[in-house]
Amino acid sequence: MFLFFSFFFRGYILTYLIIEIILLLVFLNQLQKKKKKVWSEGIMWSNVVVQRIKAMGLMAMSEQLRTTTPTAVAAKAIAKQTHPPRAAAASRSFVSTMSNHSDLLQPIFEQKMKLRSKVRKSLKSMDPALRSQQDDAIQRIVLDSPWFKSCKRLCAYISCTSLREVDTSKLLAEILSNQPKDGDAHIAKRLYVPRVEDNNCYMRMFHISGVDDLVLNSMNILEPAPVDYDGNEREDDRSCAVMQAAEPVDLFLVPGLAFDKSGNRLGRGKGYYDALISKYQELAKERNWRKPLFVALSYSVQIMDEGIIPVTPNDVPIDALVSPSGAIPITPAALDRMNIGV
Repeated sequence: MFLFFSFFFRGYILTYLIIEIILLLVFLNQLQKKKKKVWSEGIMWSNVVVQRIKAMGLMAMSEQLRTTTPTAVAAKAIAKQTHPPRAAAASRSFVSTMSNHSDLLQPIFEQKMKLRSKVRKSLKSMDPALRSQQDDAIQRIVLDSPWFKSCKRLCAYISCTSLREVDTSKLLAEILSNQPKDGDAHIAKRLYVPRVEDNNCYMRMFHISGVDDLVLNSMNILEPAPVDYDGNEREDDRSCAVMQAAEPVDLFLVPGLAFDKSGNRLGRGKGYYDALISKYQELAKERNWRKPLFVALSYSVQIMDEGIIPVTPNDVPIDALVSPSGAIPITPAALDRMNIGV
């Protein structure tokens, strides 16, 4: 009896081991197929993305080629799972290229952050009485200048107190009080002001004819309402948006955190004005229009020595600067038009 149970138990153990081995082989086979499929699909997707990037001419644009992009993450994950020699080398090369471009601009981004912090502290500590004096002086210089009086269409920002921007309230009030329909033809101007559409550097300029066209946005900044004073949708009116207007703009009045006399401008980091101005410059070139003057309004504490403001290829320079001391033309276009008033 003992021998019978001994043989039975050994047979049971042997059968169990055989079943376990078969299941293990099936599992390994499925895993291998899955890894091959992931590798094949991942490489195919990565190659398509890389080809698109090359075709668009953006391989050298570091901000679009950070190592946190989906392509880079996918390349790292695939290489880690499969470790094929050629794919690993290609992934390392691609990630290395992106990292190198990012590394080149990272020091500039850090310098910008430090300078922004410094300028914000200077603006915060600025005496309110001095700020008011400089606001009045800057606006009076603009209003009295021949280049402002002669312009027919302009884009201007609506100043925000919490951001400590140079005040534009008197300047805008003067423009809105002299509209083409009832104002002096010599001083009447068509005014466009900004509205931020989203957080992806997308800002548009819309025409307004009065303060009733404005509403407070989520950041407590005045901007054009979705509908005008007459109840018409601004999106449906092609003449309302500056990028769809039939006639060119003569002047852009822009804010910023810091400027120098070489035309460099430091914004607040979102790139709204750089993106908008770049698009309008392209539009003016396509339509053979004269480019508008890009003029920044600046307190004295915002003017830096040359070489202080770090710049990247996406930063758009200004043509002129207006401070409490006067207008400073920088580019040849500004030197020409601001001196002769056309």
